[in-house]
Amino acid sequence: MPTKNIYLKELESESIYVLREVAAQFERSALLFSGGKDSIVLSYLAKKAFAPAKIPFPLMHIDTGHNFPETLTYRDEWVKKIDARLIVKNVQDSIDKGRAKEEKGYNASRNLLQTVTLLDAIEELKLDCCMGGARRDEEKARAKERFFSHRDEFGQWNPKNQRPELWDLFNGRKNMGEHFRVFPLSNWTELDIWQYIKEENIPLPNLYFTHQREVIERDGQLLAKSDFLNLRETEKGKMMQVRFRTIGDMTCTGAVLSEASTIDEIVAEVAASRVTERGTRSDDKRSETAMEDRKKAGYF
Repeated sequence: MPTKNIYLKELESESIYVLREVAAQFERSALLFSGGKDSIVLSYLAKKAFAPAKIPFPLMHIDTGHNFPETLTYRDEWVKKIDARLIVKNVQDSIDKGRAKEEKGYNASRNLLQTVTLLDAIEELKLDCCMGGARRDEEKARAKERFFSHRDEFGQWNPKNQRPELWDLFNGRKNMGEHFRVFPLSNWTELDIWQYIKEENIPLPNLYFTHQREVIERDGQLLAKSDFLNLRETEKGKMMQVRFRTIGDMTCTGAVLSEASTIDEIVAEVAASRVTERGTRSDDKRSETAMEDRKKAGYF
């Protein structure tokens, strides 16, 4: 067996072990699902981990209302394919209830508002664990995370107060009102994800492959033109050959110029890139510590 396959099998086994630890240690868990490649791989691994039984926890999507239509179509098809339960919580509901306030201005985004909707969902559903597809190579704040990441009763994260994880032993003990965020893909890289997708023949949203799309260029980012984007008078749409390395809110998810139309071509492109996929997210560039500040407040 090629070395690459052995390495991917080791990563797969580690993630499945973590997923089974979650099932063993927590009573009310959910897998956060965005429709992006990492959450797709994580849900695929969850299906493998518990087969032939069904996945023992629901998938939960925090819908900003500003998602790519292709993402929502894929989400519904994928949930049926893996025979999973889906919970959808809407940021718009948080805005209507006065729990969250819509941002104004040209750079307005609902990405940050997801935190309020997520924390309210955790409280409403009494979740004691939320799993996600975050990886340590994505961003410096996420590199600080353990597999089992403790959150206090306010849903907040303290990067200086994390529990040791020795010999694959995970401590899921918590007090009333607290919960954990768990990251089974912590040791994967973007390249690992793509190689695994290729080996397992996992279907993906077509956003990840090159296509013609009308975009606007803003502060070095290529943003998909949509009704959700507040345009300056000088900003005009232009048709370009692009693809997306990460999928999120349309107002802050940047595209990259690309001719990669197959997974092999994407693997080659990612291997040659010197910029992480989070480099295409404008919300991470609001400040030097944008991601860490959001995570401390309860963001995933």
